[in-house]
Amino acid sequence: MITSVMIVGVGGQGTLLASRVLGRAAMDKGYDVKVSEVHGMSQRGGSVVTYVRFGDKVNSPIIDKGGADYIISFELLEAARYTQFLKPGGTIITSTQQIDPMPVIAGNVEYPSGLLEKIKAAGAEVDAFDALSTAEEAGSAKACNIVLMGRFSKYIKDISGEEWIKAVEACVPAKFLDLNKKAFEMGLKAE
Repeated sequence: MITSVMIVGVGGQGTLLASRVLGRAAMDKGYDVKVSEVHGMSQRGGSVVTYVRFGDKVNSPIIDKGGADYIISFELLEAARYTQFLKPGGTIITSTQQIDPMPVIAGNVEYPSGLLEKIKAAGAEVDAFDALSTAEEAGSAKACNIVLMGRFSKYIKDISGEEWIKAVEACVPAKFLDLNKKAFEMGLKAE
């Protein structure tokens, strides 16, 4: 069996680090892992998508529409933008954070309302929480990515908490390690 995960957000939010942590945890568990390059506008403000697929034998990192078991989203509009990639019965783990895209900043359109309801109406199971506030409580808004990995770890039952922490240790610079371990634990325990 292959597990397919899309990680979506806005440039500068740390989607690439999150995909590295997930890929490392799965690889250390003995899975064949494929991680895509970043797709999208990785400069600050642009939409960014990475794919992580792991299982006994993975041939490609690419996830087609209707192929993702999970979507981990750093921002609500990004969650809504990629809902069509979710498998029937799939789950979106999303931060409730809202970041205005350029058309909203320019005053051309308003940020869409009712996004969580629209995502749920599309048939997705949704696990939404304020990952940004949790990261700030852990010590830095920049740790939102690791908070989301902590939350997501609940869904991957065969990778233990210790194995996730080892992956964080392998991917995060030493000077930020304590902060990120705390962020992971807080994401895991967040209500």
